[in-house]
Amino acid sequence: MPQIHLRAEPSDYAPVVLLPGDPNRAAWIAQKFDGGPGAARQVNSNRGLFGYTGTYKGVPVSVQTSGMGAPSMAIVVEELLRLGVERFIRVGTCGGIGRGVKTGEIVVATSAAPVDGATQTHLHGDAYAPTADLALLRSLIEAAEKHGQKPHVGQVATVDLFYNPDPDYFSKWRCRDVLAFEMETSVLYYLVSRAHAAGAAAAAAAILTVSDLQSEEATSEESYMPPDELNRAIERTIDIALDAGIAS
Repeated sequence: MPQIHLRAEPSDYAPVVLLPGDPNRAAWIAQKFDGGPGAARQVNSNRGLFGYTGTYKGVPVSVQTSGMGAPSMAIVVEELLRLGVERFIRVGTCGGIGRGVKTGEIVVATSAAPVDGATQTHLHGDAYAPTADLALLRSLIEAAEKHGQKPHVGQVATVDLFYNPDPDYFSKWRCRDVLAFEMETSVLYYLVSRAHAAGAAAAAAAILTVSDLQSEEATSEESYMPPDELNRAIERTIDIALDAGIAS
């Protein structure tokens, strides 16, 4: 039975799905599938949540737009789990706050502090650390190294606000060794971990391109990468995620 937002059947999705927030990036990823542009099958377009399925290096793979923010990610992940997806790789961007993190570099998120409202709604005030699947993390790190990249590996924080006015916001989380802010990973990790605990063969990990920095020296607006440079960095991340997805 088709889901409310993803108008697809279980057979429409491959076991592994890449999750970019931007629908244009979903189409971009699909163009990298075997056969090139136009070869992938579109399995959802409802509400602009574009989804495509094809093969990559002969292995079935899908890409599904997650939308922006944890509430949208939560809807997409809940429905993909119901449709039988097993492995989830978030392919997104983040704002770097960790020492030594630079724009254009890659962050692989071992866990995500649940600062967002969606994950907190599920937790009902309980302390919990949404955490990635170790095997999928290892695949991402190994794929990054094969592509000549040395990713930052560690915790991120999932937040609701891109433009946060608190002057000490980044410094507070940087002192906790958080590498970056982003807006979707905690609810992804929570929902997939909950499904795994219930017996599903479910695993999730996130690989993020650092698009901007937040520090005493620069704001997001001042440090945000030019579009052409950001797209080149994101393309590297996409290639890494695809290789890791078919290897896991």
